[in-house]
Amino acid sequence: MSVKIDKGRLAAGLELTPMIDIVFLLMIFFLVASKLDEDDRSLDVVLPQASAAKPLTSQPREFVINIDRTGTVYAGVQPVNLDELKRLLVQSVADNPARQTVILRADEETAHKHVVAVMDACVTAGIEDYQVQSASEGEPQREGEPQREGEPQP
Repeated sequence: MSVKIDKGRLAAGLELTPMIDIVFLLMIFFLVASKLDEDDRSLDVVLPQASAAKPLTSQPREFVINIDRTGTVYAGVQPVNLDELKRLLVQSVADNPARQTVILRADEETAHKHVVAVMDACVTAGIEDYQVQSASEGEPQREGEPQREGEPQP
């Protein structure tokens, strides 16, 4: 006696709805995670030109410090004074004892004393790996940014 197998019931048992839900949740997670990484570099800071500058690759343990042209220091996008910055740097060294990296982004018209004060805060906190970021030579100016006085018109 032969056994009859209903092949239609086996194929109908595979549900795609939970798989589609998981794919959408993963997409949302990665979109939100990538947006958080962009916030550190969202301030309007014009970087000075350097011929040997290389594109910055994001590292998981880097701490981004921005300085605008007025000398205001930002830890990521939050404005902080030097005492708060030192406290944050000491905490980041405690959280990442192996290797804490600091990226210092200062506007090209910032007074040098503000950059030196942040570098001093890094050394005081025990951070040896800090970099001053600059734009590569010939890098196009951001859209919507006004031309500065004395700069040639494109």
